[in-house]
Parts: sequence; structure tokens; C-alpha cells
Amino acid sequence: MLVLPERLTHADAPACVRMLAQALRSEGQQHAIADAGALRDFDSSALAVLLDCRREALSLGKNFSVANMPPRLRELASVYGVGELLTPVPG
Repeated sequence: MLVLPERLTHADAPACVRMLAQALRSEGQQHAIADAGALRDFDSSALAVLLDCRREALSLGKNFSVANMPPRLRELASVYGVGELLTPVPG
């Protein structure tokens, strides 16, 4: 499981994308799950990071979904029109 940090703003995004992309490449699982439960201090860059992870996962032939998405992040995804791309983990 990919774990997003507590803080994910514009300044943090490039390093986070690199870390998560590396984790995606090294994981052998066919379904990549990003856990957003730790996010407390974030801006729309968190969406960009998740979309980059999704793109990387799909390029590797993996499915991608997001677990524990904070309500404010779901709202941002809806406002930006990308909510349907960030599939929540069922349950």
C-alpha cells in the first residue's frame, strides 16, 4: 500500500511523486492502493500527486484506487472534475 504523508502541498509534491512512483514500480501487486488517511495539511497538489500515481500505476498495468480519502480532498476532486478517476477502495 502506498501511504501519503500528513503534509502534501505544492512544495512537497515532487518528492512525494518520486517516492510513490518508486514504490509502485517495486510492488508486485496488481492493484495499487494509495492510503490518504494521514493527510491533514494539503492543497490541490495532493490531487495532482494521486493522479500522477494513477497514471504510473496504469502504465505498469495495475489498477489504482484511493483509501481513506479525507472529505475535503473528495470535495476538491469533485470541484476539479477528477473524482471519478480516483476510485475509492470499497468498504
